[in-house]
Amino acid sequence: MASGIRRTLGTAPKQAAPLLIGDVRRIAARLPDDLRGRRDRALLLVGFCGAMRRSELTALDLTDLRRRPEGIVARLRRTKTDQEGQGRDVALPFGASSDTCPVTAIDQWIELAGINAGPLFRSIDRHDRLGDRLTAQSVTTVLRTRATEAGLPEPGRLSGHSLRSGFATSAAASGATEASIAAQTGHRSMETLRRYVRHGTVFAGNAAGQLGL
Repeated sequence: MASGIRRTLGTAPKQAAPLLIGDVRRIAARLPDDLRGRRDRALLLVGFCGAMRRSELTALDLTDLRRRPEGIVARLRRTKTDQEGQGRDVALPFGASSDTCPVTAIDQWIELAGINAGPLFRSIDRHDRLGDRLTAQSVTTVLRTRATEAGLPEPGRLSGHSLRSGFATSAAASGATEASIAAQTGHRSMETLRRYVRHGTVFAGNAAGQLGL
């Protein structure tokens, strides 16, 4: 019986859940101001606002950041779709709130950690000593841990990709155009991007919502 239903309706592919803007605010509001909390805030906000893959996020060095009046420009030296290594720039504008501003989060993390060169995001041992560059897998661990602490449902469905997909979905729901979203995410396949756009705009102008039920 169950197999018949699956053949009829199909099964949804198992994908990482997007971390939406409300989730980001909820996690950020509960992060402590200690060394690990400062790192995780910067990791969360840079990854989300920059719509970065976890490998791009953990590859950032301090020298990849350039200051501008509008915020910070992060240089991604190599991306998944950039096999020639030309790199691309990602804008991290100032946020409206200090709790969720990626620029403020970066500055507070750098100052507290005393980073003046090398990797931006690093491991931290139990004695609050900085270690090597944070691994890509560690991004997933950080997200799930902080989501659990913030009381988000199903934190196990989150992965490093949740930051990137969550940005695209949230931006689409806020009315951003496909072109502006793609400019930030670096998507070359618009069909791939439209999966997030459709998810973010599924209730926009929905006919069922106009029935007056």
